[in-house]
Amino acid sequence: MRSLDHLFEHSSRSLARRTSRRSLLASLGQLLTGAALLPLLPVDRGGRAWASDATPKPDSPESCQYWKYCAIDGFLCSCCGGTSSTCPPGTAPSPITWIGTCHNPGDGRDYILSYNDCCGKTSCGNCECNRNEREKPMYRPSRNNDLNWCMANADSNYHCSVSVILGVAEK
Repeated sequence: MRSLDHLFEHSSRSLARRTSRRSLLASLGQLLTGAALLPLLPVDRGGRAWASDATPKPDSPESCQYWKYCAIDGFLCSCCGGTSSTCPPGTAPSPITWIGTCHNPGDGRDYILSYNDCCGKTSCGNCECNRNEREKPMYRPSRNNDLNWCMANADSNYHCSVSVILGVAEK
């Protein structure tokens, strides 16, 4: 062990004899400047072009612009292992929901929709969607999407949200 101590002492004293504090600070400044300029170097971003081809179409349940999501707020279960109307495995729908009325451009009719939070796992984190069409103020909680509806479940962890058609809206 003594030889190892001697080696480190000898090398550090030798380094101290050859360098000054100013040269050490100058070298450290050059290193930090180089590290700050590193992100400015050219990077091949060709992979992003492939990713842009994979964006969902507006009429796809994986898209926030899907007609059934006019009053949704949260992560789409269709991107988290479920569908637009069913929770992913390992989660359970909250027994309390908020409602909305959305227009289907495909058939020109309005539908009453129930938005259910799927609870039991940590947040999915994919396909976040927040649309507030026809949302009512907080004093009408059944039509407000800003609450944690999982609070009624045994496991109140929010995972994602689904949109279930309840019926056709009559005019």
